[in-house]
Formats: sequence, C-alpha cells, structure tokens
Amino acid sequence: MISASTATDAAIIEAFAGIPALLQNTPALIARGRFLDCECLLGPVNHAFHASIRQGRIVDLTPAPVLMRSWQFSYRASVAAWTEYWQVAPRPGFHDLLALTKRGEAVLEGDLHPFMTHLQYFKDVLALPRQPATVVS
Repeated sequence: MISASTATDAAIIEAFAGIPALLQNTPALIARGRFLDCECLLGPVNHAFHASIRQGRIVDLTPAPVLMRSWQFSYRASVAAWTEYWQVAPRPGFHDLLALTKRGEAVLEGDLHPFMTHLQYFKDVLALPRQPATVVS
C-alpha cells in the first residue's frame, strides 16, 4: 500500500515492478487469466511498462519505451490516480479502472478486446499493490 502523502513517481514505479511477484503468489488470479495471452502497456502515464502476459502470468515487465515493441492495448493513469487506487479503501471514482478513465485520470487505448474480455483479471492484477485488502476468489 502506498500512502497518498508520500507518493512519488519512484514509489509508483517500484510498486508496478513488484506486481509480477505479487501475482505469482496469487494462484487463483493466475487461473482466472489462464486464457489470456497479450502484450500491453500498463502503468503511470510518463513511466509505463510493457507487459507480456502468457496464460495469466506476467512473464516480462519492461520499462517503456522499448524500441520496436508493439502492444495491443494501453492502460495508463496519473501517479495521483494510482496512489488513490491502491489505498485500502479508495475514494469513490478512484476505486475502479473504468471509473478512473471516466474521471480523466486514466487513458485506455488500442485494441480493447483483451482488456474488456479479461476486465476482472486486470482489475485484480492492478489492485495487487493494495494488499492486504485484495481478496481473490
């Protein structure tokens, strides 16, 4: 969990870099994404990560930009949005990925089919830094 008062770009980047390890410790979430294989761009607007997801596992998470690396979709949000989203009890409007886009705090672009088909998976994966409040069933 990241405190709203101490959030910095570095703290958000560090939290994102830790998501693959958190995901490895959540077998139910990996099982939920077992049919997902995609390349995407996730993270803060100015410091996104290229994520390679295979069978629900993040097999590669590389800081962007990476020359000649393509992605199917991108979900990027402001540092303030990620900070609030990762609170144990986020404020209304900051509690959900789509709510962040509606508020203008996040941008969702590209081929949305993999994202929308596996929306709950992405919501849960991107909420992993919010622990210990994250519960996957």
